[in-house]
Amino acid sequence: MALIELKGIYKSFRQKKGDVTILRDINLSIGQGETYCVVGESGCGKTTLGRILAGLAPYSDGSYKYDGMEVSGLDGDDWKRFRNEVQMIHQNPYESLNPSMMVFDMIAYPMKKHYGIKDHKELYDKVCSLLELVGLTPVEDFVDKYPSTLSGGQRQRVSIARILAVEPKFIVVDEATSMIDTSLRISLLRTLKEIQEKLNVTYFFITHDLALGRYFASGHKMMIMYLGRIVELGETDSIIKNPIHPYTRAILTAAKGNSGILEEKEVDRYELKGVDIPSFSSIPSGCPLHPRCPECKPGLCDSSLPGLVSLGNEHFVSCLRRDGQT
Repeated sequence: MALIELKGIYKSFRQKKGDVTILRDINLSIGQGETYCVVGESGCGKTTLGRILAGLAPYSDGSYKYDGMEVSGLDGDDWKRFRNEVQMIHQNPYESLNPSMMVFDMIAYPMKKHYGIKDHKELYDKVCSLLELVGLTPVEDFVDKYPSTLSGGQRQRVSIARILAVEPKFIVVDEATSMIDTSLRISLLRTLKEIQEKLNVTYFFITHDLALGRYFASGHKMMIMYLGRIVELGETDSIIKNPIHPYTRAILTAAKGNSGILEEKEVDRYELKGVDIPSFSSIPSGCPLHPRCPECKPGLCDSSLPGLVSLGNEHFVSCLRRDGQT
């Protein structure tokens, strides 16, 4: 049984001019210990999906099951268990920590609250172990510090240690490296991968940078989102080496040469038309990408909505030109 199971998830927001749908027909299955990376431009619905997975936002329609339990119906001990086991690393490490609390107190607090640990030495030992796990060593240099004395990367590592204090099984990682120095991003992602190897946690990794996604989710799975829909899904290495959807090919071009993660020679140049990204309140008919797609076929792509079709080997694509409907 999958740890995470999404079927037909929709998310709409009510506005003065009517409901605006941000997520459309999202279907996912994520197993324990897996990494699932979602890549797409800013505003495509990635963070909204992450917040739903983390239990921080409701979904409008569909089914979300965590470890076999329908999340919308959880209450009591089941809801408490879900809130402990499902956590989220937020984008901004400068806003996620209480500036008036020392590092020790921030990490110890959830252990006091959820597990009733009161012995100071036990708490201190556990906090130090978590600081070592997230790469903040020597721990004596960090345990009594306030957030204001830490760099962005160090603050993000403290945030991760605080999350690990409640022993989560599933962690949503929302653009966790976007606000730290470029030179430190790979180091932080490497730490997260080491944590996964040691604790068998499951990640849902959100990024607009396909090169970072390739590094973090290599050997795992990746999905590409455009305007609230999944347009391509499969094994990460398969998508990188054999991108099918025009949008995937375009963001691969944009990511090439990034920090040596994605070499120039790996990517064929492919660009979309110079058309602004449509808003969710005015999504084009047919394939949502067709106004920007250089391969758009009039009478087909602008009138028919493609479904997600299997190409074999667990590789799926939503494109009328590549699923036998041309």
